[in-house]
Amino acid sequence: MDGEDISSDFQQQVWTVLETVPYGTTLTSGDITDKIGAPKAAVRAVGAAVGASLPLVVRPCHRVIGSGGRLTGCARSLERKQQLLDLEEDVRQAA
Repeated sequence: MDGEDISSDFQQQVWTVLETVPYGTTLTSGDITDKIGAPKAAVRAVGAAVGASLPLVVRPCHRVIGSGGRLTGCARSLERKQQLLDLEEDVRQAA
């Protein structure tokens, strides 16, 4: 049984939003709460759901940043998160 089989409805909602974040863009946990209709107080739960998602290649959790644009926790490394965001920005600007 994989994590998808035991995930909550809340996690599924968060992951669905993650899968729709366009390449080269970011959003905050607060943005996700707005998109799924959760109260602002749920931002930590959103962060936990993002952290429990599939690897970066499947769900772009690196595109979720903290309020004010700062990098925040990532199950992988913050350095890797920054590298991926930089790569996407470079590709977006070159297009």
